[in-house]
Amino acid sequence: MGLTIIVARADDGTIGHEGRLPWHLPADLRRFKALTMGKPMIMGRKTFESLPGLLPGRRHIVLTRDAGWARPGADAVTTPQAALALAGDDAAVIGGAEVIALFEPLAQRFELTEVSGAFAGDTMMPAPGSQWREIRRETYPAETGRPAHAFVSLERVRA
Repeated sequence: MGLTIIVARADDGTIGHEGRLPWHLPADLRRFKALTMGKPMIMGRKTFESLPGLLPGRRHIVLTRDAGWARPGADAVTTPQAALALAGDDAAVIGGAEVIALFEPLAQRFELTEVSGAFAGDTMMPAPGSQWREIRRETYPAETGRPAHAFVSLERVRA
């Protein structure tokens, strides 16, 4: 499958607030688990630290500028090349925004959860650009306390 970016993004570009998701969408969490199970996940240090703990069944590759950073269960690397060397051919890039921007030129797929609305946030990400083509969309209406959202699969446009 290759390198896949997996992210949830609000209409206003928000992807995080104070180290957490600004919304609660159990269906998105289930989708994330299904998309990442059994795969290495590449993430930044802040994303790793925002997780509730190690996610079972997945390798945690953490890209950090701090060569001395280490946590049990995480493989720390300081370059994107080192992350890719550990990840192999089929990996998920899960955030944050800087890490996604680093790996986007190398990714073949983008699994995006579009969350309707504007949210308080301190981490933003631009919408995927014209180099991506939508191949699948599942749309869900707002429910009690949960915003409307869509699961969107994109693939890189071949030149």
